[in-house]
Amino acid sequence: MHIDAQPFPYSFDVARTALVIIDMQRDFIEPGGFGETLGNDVALLEAIVPACKAVLSAWRRAGGLVVHTREAHAPDLSDCPPAKRLRGNPTLRIGDAGPMGRILVTGEPGNQIIPALAPVDGEIVLDKPGKGAFHATPLHALLQGAGITHLLFMGVTTEVCVQTSMREANDRGYDCLLLEDCTESYFPHFKAAALEMIRAQGAIVGWTAPSAPLLAALQA
Repeated sequence: MHIDAQPFPYSFDVARTALVIIDMQRDFIEPGGFGETLGNDVALLEAIVPACKAVLSAWRRAGGLVVHTREAHAPDLSDCPPAKRLRGNPTLRIGDAGPMGRILVTGEPGNQIIPALAPVDGEIVLDKPGKGAFHATPLHALLQGAGITHLLFMGVTTEVCVQTSMREANDRGYDCLLLEDCTESYFPHFKAAALEMIRAQGAIVGWTAPSAPLLAALQA
C-alpha cells in the first residue's frame, strides 16, 4: 500500500504495520487534568479527537494491530524520578490529587484513555513512565513478536511524547509515519517545527501525511 506523504510516498503492508496512539488520556485532553494544571489550553488537543477516531475505526476494520500508550506512574511514584516530578511550578504535580484522581498515576480516572478512543479486546495497552513509548516498556519485543516493521503514529503531544517515541522507533529500525491532523501540541508552533524536523533530510526520523490519503487507501 502506498500513500502520498512528505518528503516522499510512504509504503506499508497493513499486516506488518501497527497504529500507535500516544497518550490520548483524560489528564492531557480534558479540562481539570494535568495538562490544564500546567496552564495549557486543552481544547487544542481535544480538537484532533474526531480525526483520531476516524483513523482508529478504519484501522480496526482493516485488521491492523493497535497500540495505546499512557504516561503513567506506580502509586508509590517509584518510577517517577524527582527530576521529573519537581520540574517547573504547576498547580498540581505528578501524584497529587486532582479533579480526576491522582495525576498520572496508574489506575486513576484521569490516567485513562478518553472514551472516544478507548481500547478494545486484543489491542495492546502500555503504561510508560517516560516520554518515549519504548523506554521501560515491552513495546519493542511485542512488535517484533507480531512481525511489525512499520508504525503509524498519532497522539499527543507532537514535540514531546510523540516525537520521542518516533525517534526511539527510528533507532530500532521501524519506518514511521506521523498523521499530521491526528497529533497536536499545546503550542502550535512546536507542532509545526516537530513535523519539519521529523521529515527533514529525506525522512531522517520518519514521514508525515494528513489522514485523508491513509483513509482513502484503507477504503480502497
